[in-house]
Amino acid sequence: MTGIAWALHARVGRLSTGLTLLLGAWPSSWPPWSSSAFLSVPLNPRAPLVPLMLKQVDIERWNSRRRGSLSEARGPVVDIISQVREKGDEALFELTERFDKVRLEHLKVTREEIEEAYREVDGALVDALRTSKANIEAFHRMQRPADMWTREVSPGLVLGVKTTPLDSVGIYVPGGRASYPSTVLMCSVPARVAGVPHVIMCTPPPVSPLTLVAADISGVDAIYKVGGAQAIAAMAIGTKSISPVQKIVGPGNIYVTTAKMALRHLVEIDSPAGPSEIAVLADSTADEGFIAADILAQAEHDPNAACILITTDETLASKVGREIEKMIVRSERKEIIERSLQNCGYVLARDEASAVELVNFIAPEHLSIQVGDPQKALQGVRNAGSIFVGRYAAVALGDYASGTNHVLPTAGFAHVHSGLDVPQFMKRSSVQIVEREGLEFLADTVIKLAKAEGLHAHARSVSIRRQSDEG
Repeated sequence: MTGIAWALHARVGRLSTGLTLLLGAWPSSWPPWSSSAFLSVPLNPRAPLVPLMLKQVDIERWNSRRRGSLSEARGPVVDIISQVREKGDEALFELTERFDKVRLEHLKVTREEIEEAYREVDGALVDALRTSKANIEAFHRMQRPADMWTREVSPGLVLGVKTTPLDSVGIYVPGGRASYPSTVLMCSVPARVAGVPHVIMCTPPPVSPLTLVAADISGVDAIYKVGGAQAIAAMAIGTKSISPVQKIVGPGNIYVTTAKMALRHLVEIDSPAGPSEIAVLADSTADEGFIAADILAQAEHDPNAACILITTDETLASKVGREIEKMIVRSERKEIIERSLQNCGYVLARDEASAVELVNFIAPEHLSIQVGDPQKALQGVRNAGSIFVGRYAAVALGDYASGTNHVLPTAGFAHVHSGLDVPQFMKRSSVQIVEREGLEFLADTVIKLAKAEGLHAHARSVSIRRQSDEG
């Protein structure tokens, strides 16, 4: 059965500290429970042969390959950070020429370059970006907490919370295999909804006109033609051209992720981002074509993308495999997909309840629920980055335009992390408003506890206030 269950340990090793991540060590005992209790269905030798596009994979070999290590990037990243710290902008120019093969005249994108980008991008595509931005903004406004709320909990004692946006945020937008204007929107719009007054963006050159238009539409204040670990170092440490920010968000490659982890003592970050992934929870009522399409949609992101079908119906797995074989023939990114599908497979659960627990075990970035009673299955899901419910809920809708955020925890981080949202760009301060009556209500309790801890000055700071009106 282990061959079918190959994906149960799919990137679920949690990296507890930046040092652990940089060293590439994944705690072997996490998660602390075993997967075997979920999989009591024995391998049926007479079951239909599943096509190789949805093959069985040895779990140990797959798991050792998928645990992920940043250790190979640590040395180069430390060197890059040191260069940026010592030489500032000069290092950024040198490193950009070295890695991106582009000799820059200036780091900051000019207004003229943005206007030229608008001329190069089709008007219908600009309209699509504006529609997507409006939907993202509408959903994220629902998440924004009140600037402050207070409540009187007893006479003379009012408690509350004051919520304040961060002062500055840096967005990293990758280049390379594709242009990602949607990532610009997903990172910048929530920051603006939160009220962050200064939002900058770094992206490697040459910068796609579509990326520039998206940044302008979403209200990014400054765009810099810098990529890789050097961009993260610049936004964390600061240079003459790029002011340091309080938080950096956005996906990137192994060097970007390593740099973010290495600089966490200087700047807050979102959760480390790894290759894209999807889990499809499906039963015999599901449409195999829809499932295959969703798997290919994630597979085309990256050769390391991970896709898994969790089902109670082995016949469905066979059908999905055949659909994948047919669809891949006409895929524009066939080479990437074929490499990614090496990380693709299925798990056969004994019943729907077990299937849902398998989802919780894996904690996927994207979860597609395509079962007869999707609402029931949804209620049992505890660990997933973004959940797509029903046969018509294509994951691509959330990637671009439904309004939910596509910057999500990967590699099992959905066990403890959420996707990017408005509160992540804000901080909260507790508020206490105390009048004389409130002081009297709490004074005896505080004085007794403070003296019990040996903190007599704490006790006197309360008793002196009681005595002030008595004298």
